[in-house]
Amino acid sequence: MALTPYEVIGQERLYHMIDYFYSLVEQDERINHLFPGDFAETSRKQKQFLTQFLGGPALYTEEHGHPMLKMRHMDFRITTFERDAWLENMNKAIQHAELPAGIDEYLYERLRLTANHMVNSEN
Repeated sequence: MALTPYEVIGQERLYHMIDYFYSLVEQDERINHLFPGDFAETSRKQKQFLTQFLGGPALYTEEHGHPMLKMRHMDFRITTFERDAWLENMNKAIQHAELPAGIDEYLYERLRLTANHMVNSEN
């Protein structure tokens, strides 16, 4: 039986990666304005989402309902500029996490597709 990406990465490594990602985002003036309020709460929700997204327990859905990512982000203007900044920081976090071979490329590609989907403005 094949392991899920979540099982390959492991909760501890995934959570560390997300915490590192938000430490980068908090300092990145290109996109930190998209995360108003508490970065700890944003990080907690991202941990829930990515756990579920990668085949782990449905933590996000259990607490918040269906992710509906695009709808939940419509209040924020997301252009290719913000998308690229988000992906740059996520790539740094993935590399920092030293994920098992192959899973890093898999995760980045899945997140790249999701980030492309989140773009909701041309300028």
